[in-house]
Amino acid sequence: MLPNDSPILVFGAGSIGERHLGILQKLGYTNLWVYRQRNLPLRTTLDASGLHIITGLDQLGGVQPRAAIICTPTAQHLAQTRWCVQRGIPVLVEKPLSHAIEGLDELRQDLAARPGLIQVAYMLRYHPFFQTIKEMTATGALGRLLSMQTYWGEYLPDWHPWEDYRESYAARRELGGGVALTLSHDLDLVNWLAGNAVESWHTLKNYSSELEINVESGADVSIAYTNGLTAHCHLNFHERVPRRWYRFIFAGGSVEVDYLRATWTLERPGQREVQDISASFERNQLFEAQTRDFFQRINTAKFTDTSTHTLDESETILRMCS
Repeated sequence: MLPNDSPILVFGAGSIGERHLGILQKLGYTNLWVYRQRNLPLRTTLDASGLHIITGLDQLGGVQPRAAIICTPTAQHLAQTRWCVQRGIPVLVEKPLSHAIEGLDELRQDLAARPGLIQVAYMLRYHPFFQTIKEMTATGALGRLLSMQTYWGEYLPDWHPWEDYRESYAARRELGGGVALTLSHDLDLVNWLAGNAVESWHTLKNYSSELEINVESGADVSIAYTNGLTAHCHLNFHERVPRRWYRFIFAGGSVEVDYLRATWTLERPGQREVQDISASFERNQLFEAQTRDFFQRINTAKFTDTSTHTLDESETILRMCS
């Protein structure tokens, strides 16, 4: 972990930005610099004594942030990531890294000139259920992993009831919206669990909903990996009743995760085991684990290969979503 008085720069203070600020304060960080394009009141209750709100990056003065967290609309991610890399600031950027392929080569050149840490905030990697799946895949505890299916359906207008969904970044192409990019957590998850390069994919988008948006509200992505494993991800933000599950088929059995109920069901022939962590699991635990991991990576100062791999992973996801 970084010292608690380390200056941390947070880009954006919308819903996800305030969540990150709350996590940082919980972890004891007291020197938080918050870049906002408009200095609006914060929606949640944060300790204002450790917050420095700025509306221009030149207002940092002589402050050299030890780390940055980017929580702005998707279309701003790449430029702000480059700004950080060019100044030697390790950066955790909310997913996805960008909304377009263009500009990634320039970011690679920035990293070649000044090696630094880039981590994309795909926090599902820190979920205890999915970490167990990762371990089972590595050890062969349930045999070889053969296929994966994910399903994530929600209703966009219900996400932030206090704002007009039509103005959100998720609803607007020019801000990097669309369900594929916005819910690309699941694409990253299956790619991470596969542990093999993506060989091919097919993406089918759905524009048929009655939502007032100029992007797709549904997407189905089928993926094949170099080791023969396959995956299918269904994503939508037009489904009125939320539904979110994950299914993993191994040679020796299967595992199904109900994300919203926080349950895990493992089945073998003649055997069924159910695990329920709903009483102890809270979503912020994923963000906290992610932040701790990010700060630990900064301390190692060995992250050139990690950042290059992150860019390659992100490019694959962007191509899947295009």
